[in-house]
Amino acid sequence: MGILLVLVFSIPALLYLAAWRADERRALPFLIAALALHAGTLYLASSTADGWRFGFAFVLSATLWIGIAVMWFEGLTMGLRAIRSILLPLAAIAVLLPLIFPGSELMQTSRRPLFAPHLIAGTLAYGVLTLAALHAALMAAAERALHGRRTTSTGWLGRFMDELPPLLTIERMMFRLIAIGFTCLSVTAISGVFFSEQVFGKPLSFNHKIVFTLIAWAVFGSLLLGRRLWGWRGRTALRLTLGGFMLLLLGYVGSHFVLEVILRRS
Repeated sequence: MGILLVLVFSIPALLYLAAWRADERRALPFLIAALALHAGTLYLASSTADGWRFGFAFVLSATLWIGIAVMWFEGLTMGLRAIRSILLPLAAIAVLLPLIFPGSELMQTSRRPLFAPHLIAGTLAYGVLTLAALHAALMAAAERALHGRRTTSTGWLGRFMDELPPLLTIERMMFRLIAIGFTCLSVTAISGVFFSEQVFGKPLSFNHKIVFTLIAWAVFGSLLLGRRLWGWRGRTALRLTLGGFMLLLLGYVGSHFVLEVILRRS
């Protein structure tokens, strides 16, 4: 059974790599198959006989699945080969992580009525905001190349920069993703803060996870408000996007990595 499980998780990883190496026309079948099988591995990684299992590896795997899915829908209207060259190898690795770090069982918590919306909204928020942070990093790289001393680049870097969409297009996509991610993060924060006892079975406690998540929520909300009222863009938008994303990582993924990997707690 162990070998079969490794094989099941390895197939979507290999399909992601095949899509990464294939050209634009041939990559689509590999990508669709990888997304479908990856979704199956997420179910296998999260379900147990008594409830659900959850951990940082599942979050990273689900985040990359959502990122690839959003990239695929975006790619229907514009070329995103440069973004694909980053996400697909990462997804191939993330698929396998739940086999190594299975996470913790949530037997009683998972049966609570508000737990599933809280978990789904939180995972969606991480996934979409991860993709927004990737767009911010690509914008920063494109601006540096545009204003750098060298007017042309050769080799892999030159091809990568040539495949990027225009800066304004990346920026529009980034803010669209931030708006979606902020909505999901709002659902997560509201359900976690105001319905803590119904979701987790205990009153609210302001631990570092909640504090970091609320600060990140405030950062992304301020960015969207500043964009609407004062036209924030450029370096201000990039810094707030990347800063808010790092706060989210510190709030959940970082804390669970410490507990599960360093402290060896399940």
